[in-house]
Amino acid sequence: MERARAAKEKLGDKVFVLGHHYQRDEVIQFADVTGDSFKLARDAAARPEAEYIVFCGVHFMAESADILTGDDQKVVLPDLAAGCSMADMATAEQVAECWDVLTEAGVAERTVPVSYMNSSADIKAFTGKHGGTICTSSNARRALDWAFEQGEKVLFLPDQHLGRNTAVRDMGMSLDDCVVYNPHRPNGGLTAEQLRDAKMILWRGHCSVHGRFSLDSVNDVRERIPGVNVLVHPECKHEVVAAADYVGSTEYIIKTLEAAPPAPRGRSARS
Repeated sequence: MERARAAKEKLGDKVFVLGHHYQRDEVIQFADVTGDSFKLARDAAARPEAEYIVFCGVHFMAESADILTGDDQKVVLPDLAAGCSMADMATAEQVAECWDVLTEAGVAERTVPVSYMNSSADIKAFTGKHGGTICTSSNARRALDWAFEQGEKVLFLPDQHLGRNTAVRDMGMSLDDCVVYNPHRPNGGLTAEQLRDAKMILWRGHCSVHGRFSLDSVNDVRERIPGVNVLVHPECKHEVVAAADYVGSTEYIIKTLEAAPPAPRGRSARS
């Protein structure tokens, strides 16, 4: 800790330290700003005078900051092994193969890719190359609204749960409108007919942490704590989100906790 303090003091305005919400307190104490990954990347872009951007987060977050900052700025990821299980579930090669499958099924030209911010730079580049867009958990609904104005189907990468929850819970689609593309199975485990019938083609990816929460988890806490409010992230499974009182991004959840009085059951973040 003393080395970190000394380095920060010596570098002064040349260094700008970003701390993701999920970091431990002993790391956050050195952060100049805190927030979610996209907010932090924008904060970095707003500090062109900072020669060094230190991102206390995971690999895809540092990549996003590097994309938005200037060529003369250096983005430092303190631990190069810090990864995101979800982002690692979609590689550029797998997604290119998926697009070939969609092309062979005759649906690629009608499909718009939408990728979650929690993805590698390669996936973001693929998305842009094929006329798609990048979303956050806060603006996923707006991103999908836009995508369906451009085409008839969406390939949602890499988090199936955010894609499903947004489509069904926020946009009124049915679960039958969604299919899951599994990159580890031939043709994604789907027939050409299934791909033609689907509105949402969901990549078989998920957050290994959020995926651990189940409907039993929600029911258990309600039994143990009568009147409790359950706040969940849309990266959780559909049945967990459906049973929650509040649904939204990490930033939304934090603000909800700070705000106080309870809101009606099922209220969600729309921004």
